[in-house]
Amino acid sequence: MTLPRRLWAAVEPLHAVVYFAPETAVAAKAVGLRGYWMGYFAGRLAPLGPIGPAAATSMLFGFAPAMVARALPDAWSFAAPADVVDTRLSAVETALARVLSEVDELAALLERAVDACRFDGRPLAAAWSAVPRPSGVLGRLWLAATILREHRGDGHVLAAVHAGLSGLETTLTHIGDGVIGRDDVQPHRGWSDEDWAQAVARLRDRGVLDASGSLTSAGASLRRGIEDDTDRLASAPVEALGEAGVARVLELAVPLSRAVIDAGVVPVPNPMGVPRP
Repeated sequence: MTLPRRLWAAVEPLHAVVYFAPETAVAAKAVGLRGYWMGYFAGRLAPLGPIGPAAATSMLFGFAPAMVARALPDAWSFAAPADVVDTRLSAVETALARVLSEVDELAALLERAVDACRFDGRPLAAAWSAVPRPSGVLGRLWLAATILREHRGDGHVLAAVHAGLSGLETTLTHIGDGVIGRDDVQPHRGWSDEDWAQAVARLRDRGVLDASGSLTSAGASLRRGIEDDTDRLASAPVEALGEAGVARVLELAVPLSRAVIDAGVVPVPNPMGVPRP
């Protein structure tokens, strides 16, 4: 596994707490948002301001447009984006405090990695990078992990689009590679069975998937190319840390991420394909 990928796998669970911790759902409800998915879309996109569904779907990439449109722009009639950001940060600090301690060094290392990022063509990462760093170390840790996550995620979208894939088609290559299963993804991304079947047919016609839905040799090559491009586009934080710095991040982050997963805060398997590091 490449260094950028190892860095992602080690740190991603620390970000992913925000999607599963009960504190996040309680905070979203308290600020006025209605239902889990309104809280998800508003919470993830709030640093961008009162964004509409078309732009949101484009950036999120893997979600069905109709699913996004059920939450946006209605969310902003219930809660202001700035309030959503503030309550989300507070909630995740509380959630992390249940599991983690002694994260000062890791937070500082991740912030050094963030400082090396460029945000050209990376709207989600750019938006989160503009959020002021919290005073508490757990908030700092989560925000840095989130910026790095969205930086890599934005790069992954660029790589997939360059490869000629839509968001759903990209998801199908993950499934075809055995990374995640359809049941882990489809209910959480809003795609109908018809949408799914049409996307599968397009990838079969292109020679990316075989009759069973697995990647063909050409599909595996396409998948490797996307992952290699994603790693290349995520290389700046790794270069800033250096091999020794990345090794130290892994040494510190892996036990913390395992603790988050083992405590049941982040389930495995999950729709993002985040493994237990």
